Amino acid sequence: MGSRLGRVGEAVRRLLADGSYDSARRIHRPHRTLLAATVVLLVLPGATSAAELPVVGSGVELPGWASTAELRYGDRGRTVASLQRRLETLGYLEPRWIDGIFGKQTRDAVVALQGWEQIHRDGVVGPQTRRELKHARAPQPWLRLRRALEIDLARQVLLVVENGAVQRAVHASTGAFSPTPKGRFAVVRRLRESWSRPYQVWLPYALYFHRGLAIHAFPIVPDQPASHGCIRIPLESAPFVFRAAPLGTPVLIRGARRVPGR
Repeated sequence: MGSRLGRVGEAVRRLLADGSYDSARRIHRPHRTLLAATVVLLVLPGATSAAELPVVGSGVELPGWASTAELRYGDRGRTVASLQRRLETLGYLEPRWIDGIFGKQTRDAVVALQGWEQIHRDGVVGPQTRRELKHARAPQPWLRLRRALEIDLARQVLLVVENGAVQRAVHASTGAFSPTPKGRFAVVRRLRESWSRPYQVWLPYALYFHRGLAIHAFPIVPDQPASHGCIRIPLESAPFVFRAAPLGTPVLIRGARRVPGR
């Protein structure tokens, strides 16, 4: 496989050489990219993983962070796998989602990182997000409790805390039509499937913490507050959060206060 990949790389480099690169716009011309993609498909018909293929987007991406091309939903390849490994190291992505495919889980992780770093939250890895990825540190908890769920309303991020350390940082969407209250609460009820009578909808992995408000999974978690006071989290992240929060787990909700040390 190594020699075959080498032949593909050489063919791609030849296709994209000299006049195929527009230095003013920093992109490869589309017809060259299509030819490069054709070479990959012809020479590597038996590729079993997306990570084995060079990324085809605004050019052919090579591993590492040297490229300035954007990464977004639907991209795939070694550069995406590199991004995923970085997100996993920082606590935004579960290891099982490192597959070289920029899918929903990777997009949610990117949005969480953007929220925590307080930059534009669009799920696209552009120049600003690349800079933050390069210099970012893992999120730190507000209080170093043995177990807690912390929600930062300004950042729209939920932190899963165990033994004083953040185990996972999760993209969240809080109250827009009714504000999510700030303060210290606790998980008082846990339901894997909860039926909301007021809104006639199922709420998976519901963790109730105050009256009828809960942290729960939802099919759509926008990049901004959108709920009626509950805290929405992605379906794929919800089982991890649910397992980490038995009855009595503190739920800390803060507003614009900055995390110490950031």
